[in-house]
Amino acid sequence: MKFDTPATTNPIDRGRVIGIPHDRIDGAAKVTGTAPYAYERHDAAPNAAYGWMVGSAIAKGRISAMDLRAAEAAPGVLGIVTHQNAGPLGKGNHNTAHLLGGPQIEHYEQAVALVIADTLENARDAARLVRIDYAPEQGRFDLAVERDKGSAPQDGDGTSDTRTGDFEAGFAKAAVKIDQHYTTPDQSHAMMEPHATIAAWNGDRLTLWTSNQMIAWSVGDLARTLKIPKENIRLVSPYIGGGFGAKLFLRADALLASLGARLVGRPVKVAIARPQIPNNTTHRPATIQRIRIGADRQGVIDAIAHEVWSGDLPGGEPEMAAQQTRLLYRGANRMTAHHLATLDLPEGNAMRAPGEAVGLLALEVAMDELAEACGVDPVELRIRNDVQYDPEAGPQRPFSSRKLVECLREGAARFGWNRRNPKPAQVRDGRWLVGMGVASAFRNNLVVKSGARIGVDAKGHVTVETDMTDIGTGSYTIIGQTAAEMLGVPLESVTVRLGDSRFPASAGSGGQWGANSVTAGVYAAAMALRAMLAEKAGFPAGKALFEDGLVRLGNQSQPLGTLAGGQGLWAEDSMDYGDLTKRYAQATFGAHFCEVGVDIDTAEVRIRRMGGAFAAGRILNPKSARSQVIGAMTMGVGAALMEELSVDTRFGFFVNHDMAEYLVPVHADIPHQDVLFVEELDDKSSPMKAKGVGELGICGAGAAVANAIYNATGVRLRDYPLTIDRILAASTGNRVA
Repeated sequence: MKFDTPATTNPIDRGRVIGIPHDRIDGAAKVTGTAPYAYERHDAAPNAAYGWMVGSAIAKGRISAMDLRAAEAAPGVLGIVTHQNAGPLGKGNHNTAHLLGGPQIEHYEQAVALVIADTLENARDAARLVRIDYAPEQGRFDLAVERDKGSAPQDGDGTSDTRTGDFEAGFAKAAVKIDQHYTTPDQSHAMMEPHATIAAWNGDRLTLWTSNQMIAWSVGDLARTLKIPKENIRLVSPYIGGGFGAKLFLRADALLASLGARLVGRPVKVAIARPQIPNNTTHRPATIQRIRIGADRQGVIDAIAHEVWSGDLPGGEPEMAAQQTRLLYRGANRMTAHHLATLDLPEGNAMRAPGEAVGLLALEVAMDELAEACGVDPVELRIRNDVQYDPEAGPQRPFSSRKLVECLREGAARFGWNRRNPKPAQVRDGRWLVGMGVASAFRNNLVVKSGARIGVDAKGHVTVETDMTDIGTGSYTIIGQTAAEMLGVPLESVTVRLGDSRFPASAGSGGQWGANSVTAGVYAAAMALRAMLAEKAGFPAGKALFEDGLVRLGNQSQPLGTLAGGQGLWAEDSMDYGDLTKRYAQATFGAHFCEVGVDIDTAEVRIRRMGGAFAAGRILNPKSARSQVIGAMTMGVGAALMEELSVDTRFGFFVNHDMAEYLVPVHADIPHQDVLFVEELDDKSSPMKAKGVGELGICGAGAAVANAIYNATGVRLRDYPLTIDRILAASTGNRVA
């Protein structure tokens, strides 16, 4: 099925199952421990051996010698994989560095060996006996030093730079100007489940039970890396303990387990140890951002520019942190630019809301600074600069739907924004200085081709199969809701099977496209099945009604199970997309509000309350959508106050590479978070009239925290995270106020 014209009234609009706040259908399995994760598939590979990854001790250079004799002689060791015995290997399309290093080393902790033994402890202990001599080379590890040596990379639209009008002239004549630099640090994915895989060969066929967000992508990349047909590979990933983008792509655990299983002739399981993850896998790269805004004295923007510097390994990609600036606010004269420096740090890649998450940390603070310079309320300033079309393309490319103003107004009213004192450092609560901040939320709405298979059996029970994954986002439930709505059965009569490459290829979990795209794919398959059932009933497909487990037409009806027969009935289809995304700008919007307290002596920051209003099309399951948003808001607090991978610029690695020293928010850091979904249907997005929401909640959340700190203290910080030492250093005297 192809979606190339706006959606009209369809079965989803009934809203009997879709749009209802259902509990997650996989919830019981998760909380009782019966949902099997990758490393726990003892049923699939009861005789699995254990692999322990050895990572490079240098960031750049070559291996000059390897001595494996002591490790090979250690108790229980079955074999050791290195570049010397792995055979010829390629590289996946989505990998920047090789997943198995040697003799060339591309980054610190790059996998250079896998020690395989009969127990985890034996593998770990033997790995410590591997002796490697290196010939180090000088690396580039400091973005601030390398920034001006960067180049203009290519992004998905074919250009990293955009220009509309004459920014320089517009900025020069502006009555009010903002020109500031902002920095964001490298950040780590901190999901609960580490990267883990069990691999088993059956002849020339390979099965992986793995933790991976994108099944079809990774099958293709593993086939390219191992140089075998992708038809010979099966990936199984039904349950994933978080990913945040770290598991979008093939990682070292999958390749090493595959090579190890081939070497020792039995299944091998590999989990990357927590302290190895930040340096071995991927991370969100650091940025340096310059934002210039020119406006009149009422705060109406005429000129806006956003430049971004980031770094990655050779062949890598930039952090596209100016994406939202191209679409969020008005301004006839515009410029965005991205510069990519070569760094020999571990690979930078996607982390929840890549681009916008860090871009809004800068842009929304700059908007706060503009509001203050113009003497305009920060909410009103954003409303004055709303635009209902793509400001780079002009009115000929309107937004498919855009309710930013509604989010700002309704969110402000709900949060009690009118009680905010606009003058900084004026509100006290005992020893706490109290302030409020606001920031807009923006995330592009992406749609991706997605397929599904759906069937009904003789009992009228419906089964859906797709290789879509559930990374804790609620995919099982919204897919089940879609099937139930389309076929007129209760949710309890639907079984959802996910995360297997034998199933039809889906959109996968990433880019905030998962929920909308995969349910649209289920919609397409269900429409095909509805046509088959209607034909069997002798009813015109376009007129038949599906409700209460029956196919109805007038006063005639037949049960689904009767029509399916003893063999059942199956249909398969996918949803593909036409040029609506070119004709209309598509995005999700919101408004974040935050109240903080800052200790007057210690500068400790406490989040007192948070609120947000969001417009993201039809909300498929308000309960799981709220969970996604509050989790994203929590990540935004982490980005604002504590998350930072500290780079050792001498040796090229992240020093704080474990959960003891890489800090993320915990329950005590986060008060109640209020979430409002502004009613919206987007008929140009998909037949579901939905959009993504899982990444929108992080976009702008950290900036609202930063702006609240300024309102509380009068201290303006532009370098994240906003730690106690930075607040004190920017304060006068030894007190915040």
